[in-house]
Amino acid sequence: MSTVLIVEDSITEMQVIASCLKRGGLNVETAGSGEEALAKISSQKPDAIILDVVLPGRSGFELCRDLKSEANTSKIPVVICSTKGSEMDKFWGMKQGADAYIAKPIDQQQLLQTVKQLIKG
Repeated sequence: MSTVLIVEDSITEMQVIASCLKRGGLNVETAGSGEEALAKISSQKPDAIILDVVLPGRSGFELCRDLKSEANTSKIPVVICSTKGSEMDKFWGMKQGADAYIAKPIDQQQLLQTVKQLIKG
């Protein structure tokens, strides 16, 4: 069974995303900050990462760029989920290496489909 790491500092958003993915048959790990996410990724590499942009410490954009520049994490699909939903934000997210960008409030069906497609790769 595939594992998805959710990096989100809002408990409510994290619960919504986690329950959506669990209903879709995926294992879920969570992190509330970029630092916590990096620690989890180094101990157990997830099959995909869902990343908020506004996080304590480093932004999701910075974290995405770092993950995509490292050889051991560059192949992990990253889906950015953010309230920053303008075309410019989406463009910038994709420039950082994100594999998909979904604006909040998320469409749960779209999120699940996107994650599953990226894991199948």
